[in-house]
Amino acid sequence: MRAILMGGGLALLISLLGTRVAIRRFTEWGYGQEIRDDGPTSHHTKRGTPTMGGVVIIGATVVGYFVAKLVTRDLPSASALLLLFLFVGTGLVGFLDDFIKIYKQRSLGLRSKAKIVGQTIVGLTFAVLALSPWFADDRGQRPASFSLSFIRDFDSFVLPAVVAVVLILLIVIATSNAVNLTDGADGLATGASVMVFGAYTLVNIWQNNQWCGQDDIAYGKCYEVRDPLDLAIIAAAITGACFGFLWWNASPAQIFMGDTGSLALGAALAGFAVLSRTELLLIVLGGVFVMETVSVMLQVTWFKATRRITGTGKRLFRIAPIHHHFEMVWDEITVVIRFWIITGLCVAGGLGIFYAEWVAGT
Repeated sequence: MRAILMGGGLALLISLLGTRVAIRRFTEWGYGQEIRDDGPTSHHTKRGTPTMGGVVIIGATVVGYFVAKLVTRDLPSASALLLLFLFVGTGLVGFLDDFIKIYKQRSLGLRSKAKIVGQTIVGLTFAVLALSPWFADDRGQRPASFSLSFIRDFDSFVLPAVVAVVLILLIVIATSNAVNLTDGADGLATGASVMVFGAYTLVNIWQNNQWCGQDDIAYGKCYEVRDPLDLAIIAAAITGACFGFLWWNASPAQIFMGDTGSLALGAALAGFAVLSRTELLLIVLGGVFVMETVSVMLQVTWFKATRRITGTGKRLFRIAPIHHHFEMVWDEITVVIRFWIITGLCVAGGLGIFYAEWVAGT
């Protein structure tokens, strides 16, 4: 528990102070955000706001985790190293996207195919290594599982190795892009991430307390997760880093996390779902990210279908993702707060399901 508190607290402090430095430096260097022309007109005033703040979130998380391990004199686990690889790797893809936007002074960075290629390389490497026997512990437990999971593995539904790798890759790409879509209003993705990663901190702490690797576990159904304590430390560090960043990212935002942060945070959520055996539970915990993604899918599908039938494409929403649609009706702060409320309800529901499953199994 000391490592969890230390990792989260240190990451929060580094992010809170480091973001202020990043704002000053990025402003001096001209690292300003370009705004899409078809978005809400209220966003045009944000043009030039420093971006790539995700660098601070990533840096604060990594430093917070490793300092916590150093102080507690414990070696990093395989699960933690794999998760940090996924977190930092997708952050680098986002960094390239942000840098191109800044360098070419446009709202489009990496082309969608190039971004997917980058995410695929990182996600595929993560999936293969997480399923590899090289990273199995003394009990033969690997970081990831060949079974689909909700709160724990469905043992009767074991996937072939290739299918398992593809499934993990799809989860990484989908979740990474879902958080990226949500990052379109001041503080929205950051605040939602605080709650979801906070939930994973609690989930991993609980899994560590009921871990199957303990000799004295005597009640309930234990959890077959390779390194739940280390996952809890990283979840706490990311939560703290997002909390510190939110101080400067809340409306009116003085800095944006950019794709550097949103892609990394989304991939980290996917990593937690895979490594903690809660892949389907992530749909509940991250309900607001699912809602944003589905709104885009519905918008594109409906537009193409009506254009094919009538010759003129029609839209379900004024603009997608859906938080932009509501910005046409409410002011931005109202939209963000109400989406935070939705996230809180999703997190409460997910944690309730997680605990109810354990109670039912005792």
